[in-house]
Amino acid sequence: MKTAGVRLLIAAVLMVLGVLAAPRTFQVRELFAQDIDPFPQPINIKDDLVRVTLAEFAAVPDAGAEAARMMLLVNEPGTRRLFVNDMRGPLYSVSYDGKTVVKYVDINAPAWGVNVQSQGRERGFQSFAFHPQFGQAGTRGYGKFYTYTDSSNMQPKPDYVPAGGMNTHDTVLFEWTAKNPAAAAYDGGPPREMVRFRQPFANHNAGLASFNPFAMPTAADYGLLYFTLADGGSGGDPFNMAQSLGTPYGKMLRIDPLGTNSANGKYGIPAGNPFVNDNKAETLGEIYAYGLRNPQRFGWDPNTGRLFIAEIGQNIVEEISVATAGANLGWHDWEASFRFIDRTHIDLNQRRADPKVTYPIVEFDHHDALFQNNVAVTGLVVYRGTAVPQLSNKLLFGDNPSGEVFYVDADRLPGGGQDAIRRVLFNSGGSGKTLLTLIREKNAAQKRTAADRADLRFGTGPENRVFLLNKQDGTIREIVR
Repeated sequence: MKTAGVRLLIAAVLMVLGVLAAPRTFQVRELFAQDIDPFPQPINIKDDLVRVTLAEFAAVPDAGAEAARMMLLVNEPGTRRLFVNDMRGPLYSVSYDGKTVVKYVDINAPAWGVNVQSQGRERGFQSFAFHPQFGQAGTRGYGKFYTYTDSSNMQPKPDYVPAGGMNTHDTVLFEWTAKNPAAAAYDGGPPREMVRFRQPFANHNAGLASFNPFAMPTAADYGLLYFTLADGGSGGDPFNMAQSLGTPYGKMLRIDPLGTNSANGKYGIPAGNPFVNDNKAETLGEIYAYGLRNPQRFGWDPNTGRLFIAEIGQNIVEEISVATAGANLGWHDWEASFRFIDRTHIDLNQRRADPKVTYPIVEFDHHDALFQNNVAVTGLVVYRGTAVPQLSNKLLFGDNPSGEVFYVDADRLPGGGQDAIRRVLFNSGGSGKTLLTLIREKNAAQKRTAADRADLRFGTGPENRVFLLNKQDGTIREIVR
């Protein structure tokens, strides 16, 4: 790690170079970014290494010549099925044994008018969630599920518009109501639009939508839908939306999908939300936590109830934090534990200096040899099962492009940094392999070009089952004993 004086000298030299060679300023700045290494000690890949078996569980149909772009797999206990989506629009049901995969609904079918925008890596059918009463006849949530998607249909008036006056597409939350939840295919009518967000850029769009799967019917959290919305995109949060409580961008939101007291009357704002009673007219009551950059994934610990959230960093640090009601996770004043300066600079001398900010329990930088040119944290699963004892009481997460999987102790949470991170490898052919290696082997068998990235996502099933998804070979894999 370099001293402040050396860093200032380097910065001065690079500024001069930028003036003398203006067309190459971007490359110069990137070189300086590569010089910033907040955690010069590499991730420990030897101590406490865990090896488990990753078995092929199910195959999701290709979309034309391309593999399914799987984003999420969840359990629906009421009808005893798993569900997995393809970012292009299809939602499939999967039997508990993985042998039967059936298209449940294609939300991009013309009849629905959703118009999924799935161009590029980051846009598409982002997430879905089944109401906990989906399979319970006679309840208010019977037959209801929710899809969270980017849309090219920008004709309807948005509920929220970003600062800056720019727009590329909309992100929309829809409610669907099945007549018979146990039917093999969706048998209901068109979806009900609940809330629409206009997006200023093509990146950093929607994230995950989920009900707390561990909330009991008597709990205040039962039936409340959590979902994340990124800071709007580009880089560095140019409109400073993540820190503003008057905008939904850069936030984790919590709503009652069956309520009506929102501004548009299409959903409810829970009375227990942290900013409902702050007596400021501009504050949005939907906000659960703020100061988020690109919060793609979150998940609960079934034992403690802790809510963990994974945030993709700018160019230097990835982070996992505990999200509590009203928490400020810092962006864009902070990138993980460090004072944020701009897209390629953080101040290593200002670390965890604001007591009002919730800083990460785990963070890792982009320099480690395990990673590729791009790094993006993903997760999250707290494994409290016993079928795979090596992973019991571990918080599992990973890196999206490389397919690396990691863990930390879920009961002795670290205080930031990457020292506590340990690696998970998968037994295959007598040796430990990464998910990306397994994908490439599958690609060879499929006669496909070998994938250059994994696009790792986690899924969960009944009895603490853990699955790994990717966007390269159409294969759902399960971690087994």
